[in-house]
Amino acid sequence: MNFFSIKNLNPIVFYLISVICFVLANLVRDENMGLYYLLLVLGLVLFVIGLIAKRKIK
Repeated sequence: MNFFSIKNLNPIVFYLISVICFVLANLVRDENMGLYYLLLVLGLVLFVIGLIAKRKIK
């Protein structure tokens, strides 16, 4: 699998996907706690990757 294309994504894409993860996490919070925590961590990781990508662009 080629991860080179992931490195070239704009930081806004990472932010958008992290927001989607946070929204989905809030939707499934009552039904499935494991998925809730997975989506929270994934959203946080994607947000941090977006911050790192933004710093590299400057």
